[in-house]
Amino acid sequence: MKEKIKQWAQRLNNFYFIFGGLFIIWMLFFDGNNFYNQYQMRKQINQLQQERNYYKANVEQLRREIEELERNPKALEKFAREKYLMKKPQEDIYIVGDK
Repeated sequence: MKEKIKQWAQRLNNFYFIFGGLFIIWMLFFDGNNFYNQYQMRKQINQLQQERNYYKANVEQLRREIEELERNPKALEKFAREKYLMKKPQEDIYIVGDK
């Protein structure tokens, strides 16, 4: 039993063991790329990937709408009337809104 304690004491007194332990502690907690920073960056990466996927889907939907507007003149007229309140010369537009 005492021999094992002496072996561990010798290992603990070993310069490389002490230096390695301090190096690991430094890298885990004090370095610029420590665990907390890595966690925050990973969280930010996941958030940005979700935003990217959302915008990709949105762009794809807008492309389909543009293609539809280019092919179908009635859809173009409907879009212009709804979004830009355009009208024919003999028409009157009444806007009904909520208070």
